[in-house]
Amino acid sequence: MVNYIVYAIKSERSGRIYVGMSFDPERRLKEHNSGKVFSTKGFRPWILVFLENCGPKRTYARKREKYWKSGIGKEKLKTK
Repeated sequence: MVNYIVYAIKSERSGRIYVGMSFDPERRLKEHNSGKVFSTKGFRPWILVFLENCGPKRTYARKREKYWKSGIGKEKLKTK
């Protein structure tokens, strides 16, 4: 069984933080840095700053992703 992982990446250029969900965050980071993701393309390069293993349930992982995308979650990520 595969686990969902919520991840946060930070733009080295602008300091912008992007939060997403994936089975393979390292592969996903490569996609962000290669320009394959439209929403992050203009802010490359990206570095991985946070990972949270959310287990096999997509619904739980989605709730955690929404939390980290919220104002409170983003503020916590800025301190990491």
